[in-house]
Amino acid sequence: MRIDYTRRLAAAASLGSYQKASKTADNATGPRTADAASVLGIPQSELTPKVQEAITQLMAEVDPLHQELDQSMSRIEYLEQFADQDSLAPVANRRAFIRELSRALSYAERYGRPSSVIYLDLNGLKQLNDSKGQVADDAAILKVAKFLAANVRESDIVGRLGGDEFGVMLSHADENAARGKAEFLAKTISEGPLDWDREMISLDVAVGVHTIRGGGDAGAALEAADKAMYAHKTGIRKKPA
Repeated sequence: MRIDYTRRLAAAASLGSYQKASKTADNATGPRTADAASVLGIPQSELTPKVQEAITQLMAEVDPLHQELDQSMSRIEYLEQFADQDSLAPVANRRAFIRELSRALSYAERYGRPSSVIYLDLNGLKQLNDSKGQVADDAAILKVAKFLAANVRESDIVGRLGGDEFGVMLSHADENAARGKAEFLAKTISEGPLDWDREMISLDVAVGVHTIRGGGDAGAALEAADKAMYAHKTGIRKKPA
């Protein structure tokens, strides 16, 4: 039975076999055709002028398709990244953060390795907004977001949960490690005021920690960290001057 090499080439091209061949070939039509034929398993004896012509014609049609596919994949990657990023700060948005938190919960349950969530609330932002305006408010949020992103590991996730609230998901970190990290973050933020309009404005955050050991859902884990943060903030307010 005679093999329909035209169909084989089209199928192979759609699967990426031709792309592999074209990367290793030079710009000459002959070598490229021979490479494509080799990938497709076409014997040299059957590489007749008509087969070569068919391969060359299909290669010319497939090239633009691969270019369009590459452009589409790049566009999809960009849109996915844009969809996961906060509208103001260069960190994950709430939806993306909760998705990663769900993955951490599944990992902890499956492998028995805990991770932890730090919930941070930027104190005094309303007063800053009232006295300096929304632009200063945004500048404070942006400063804290950049600081958090620069002070975690690649395996960790920083997200803006809304307004002046942030989350940090610490991969493979137990409660002690997470508390140490939370204290470091809070202390360093308080030591680095916002330079706004030639005025140094103090920033500070309340923090709460919750350790993930599997079970439950991301919403409950985030709520537990939020409650721990609120308890910390209440304790700060009750401290004597």
